Amino acid sequence: MTRPLIGVSTYLESGARWGVWELEAALLPVGYPRLVQRAGGLAVMLPPDDPRHAAAAVARLDGLVIAGGPDVEPVRYGAEREPRTGPPAPERDAWELALIEAALAAGLPLLGICRGMQLLNVALGGTLVQHLDGHAEVVGVFGEHAVKPVPGSLYAGVVPEETSVPSYHHQAVDRLGKGLVPSAYAVDGTVEAVELPSGAGWVLGVQWHPEMGQDVRVMRALVEAAG
Repeated sequence: MTRPLIGVSTYLESGARWGVWELEAALLPVGYPRLVQRAGGLAVMLPPDDPRHAAAAVARLDGLVIAGGPDVEPVRYGAEREPRTGPPAPERDAWELALIEAALAAGLPLLGICRGMQLLNVALGGTLVQHLDGHAEVVGVFGEHAVKPVPGSLYAGVVPEETSVPSYHHQAVDRLGKGLVPSAYAVDGTVEAVELPSGAGWVLGVQWHPEMGQDVRVMRALVEAAG
């Protein structure tokens, strides 16, 4: 049986080191492709490219994951940069926004993870909170917190119970983008998942990092929708 082809967006780093080499690199933490594989899909990396090629890339995929990473540049949602917002990644912003728009237009199953959820919100006209305390307590270390699904949502159909999820972020959804609805919350009221209602295709964003945990249900649901 053919496994669905799932594209995963990647970082673009000015210098990465392996062996004797230190070069510019398109890279992705291995948790992402491994989660796709564990969920029954074939993973393919989508490094930043000319946004004009996004529709052609999407046309060859069965599903799309927009991965976590750096803060979205505030100009993308009409805001001024705040002091604690991280450095911009303009190539990723442009490429991933184009991928999201192409996926939505094509009805391609789409999962946004952390930054990917935030970028989905921005693509649909939403805004972000530029700094949030308590969701990334130790630099470089993933924490955990509880997430409660909204009954009747797409997410609740995949994960019906309250769960503890791997988390590392300091930004969050503020004003929801057009058509998006919340599908999970943290205890402090932070929107932890968003989705488009049924009829708009399979579109889900989660603020946490499923690739850092053992629960494959969210990725398996994407792979099944892609199949």
